[in-house]
Amino acid sequence: MTRVAAPVRVGFLSLGCPKNLVDTEIMLGHLRRGGYALSQDPADSDVIVVNTCGFIESARQESIDTILEMAEHKKTGRCRRLVVAGCLVQRYHFQLRQEIPEIDSFVSLDDLERIVEAVKTDLHSSAADPGTDISGAARALYDHRQARVLATRAHLAYLKISEGCDHPCAFCAIPSMRGAMRSRSIESLHLESVDLAARGVKELILIAQDTTDYGRDLADRTDLTGLLRELETVAGIEWIRLHYAYPNRITPALLEAIAQSAKVCRYLDIPLQHADAAILKAMKRGGSRRIFRKMIEQVRQVLPDCTLRTTFIVGFPGESEASFQELCDFAEETRFDHLGAFTYSHEEGTSAYGLRDDVPPALKETRRARLMELQSGIALEKHRTLVGRTLPVRVDGLESDTRMLLTGRLASQAPDVDSRVLIVDGEAAAGQLAPVRIEQAHAYDLVGRIVPRSERAAS
Repeated sequence: MTRVAAPVRVGFLSLGCPKNLVDTEIMLGHLRRGGYALSQDPADSDVIVVNTCGFIESARQESIDTILEMAEHKKTGRCRRLVVAGCLVQRYHFQLRQEIPEIDSFVSLDDLERIVEAVKTDLHSSAADPGTDISGAARALYDHRQARVLATRAHLAYLKISEGCDHPCAFCAIPSMRGAMRSRSIESLHLESVDLAARGVKELILIAQDTTDYGRDLADRTDLTGLLRELETVAGIEWIRLHYAYPNRITPALLEAIAQSAKVCRYLDIPLQHADAAILKAMKRGGSRRIFRKMIEQVRQVLPDCTLRTTFIVGFPGESEASFQELCDFAEETRFDHLGAFTYSHEEGTSAYGLRDDVPPALKETRRARLMELQSGIALEKHRTLVGRTLPVRVDGLESDTRMLLTGRLASQAPDVDSRVLIVDGEAAAGQLAPVRIEQAHAYDLVGRIVPRSERAAS
């Protein structure tokens, strides 16, 4: 009797941002198409793939620590090969090859579809012959024909509408890794969205380094407004959400397109990075507290119910206490619905690397904590206004830690980065929109219960 060999099991660890997660999903798709079994347990994997992030020092360290941890499975477990992919490879391929010999193969951002080859053999020469260094700016752009296995909840998916970035932000190394901005065609995005909807996706989250830059490089002059109108036609898609919108590209036409749409969430993620004009100039971002205030007033005039999310960087070179206070005052007066704060990371290869990193690490952390404490109070006040209201909540499924409570999100809450709704009573399937009465408010969570059909009918 001939014994059929079990398929090779490949375990994946994906680090970093949603844009990196889409790359992971593409590699997973190619592996599944190639007949490989996918594993969520590195200890039960024949091959382990780590898709790395190389954005800032803390992300690089997490990536390296993860690579070294996974390398231990080659010594003590069933793992036979270790493959490393992603931004860290794009930025430091040669150094990784020289310093971590446990890595058997590398996959650059231009080689995602060659992941099947990488799990079998060294994709870029042997350790004895380093060959060509694959570090540098990527050029590839995936489309709807790529295989893709969703690693998100089944009812939502990230749609990467472009790749790369042309902005000169002084603190950012992304263009050196991901290359110049290049947009996908509107046809490709439409076809992928149709496929995602057929698989049960109800929520599309549009991502790019700058979603508002979409289409600038296309000959047909398609822009984000045109893309939104195209995606609205996809049956089955109920929510479309925008992330990574550049502040000076929030146009009246874009706001009107959102206002007129029944599917595009009244939600804008606009990473402002700072509010002090001198710091913004040093960051090569431009803008000021006054300019940003005017832009936000325009958004709220057209979309009075729009949820605003932003991120700030504290501790950039030259940030004085007065500069930081300007930022805090702006956050307090603007009252963002969601706000994230990060400490500045002094990155080799960026134009800010030539500046003196003059804000001590402890002070950076103190300022970040102060800003987040301020935002916590604002978020709590905003959440308290929702208590007693019954609101439509997109159910995400059981809470990941305890697996005891259902969780969900309002249209004003993006997955993983914003607050959420904890559902303490009632049942609903993941992906379903359920009426939830909000009963408690906390800074980063709301608590409520699903309103029974009998109560809905009575009201």
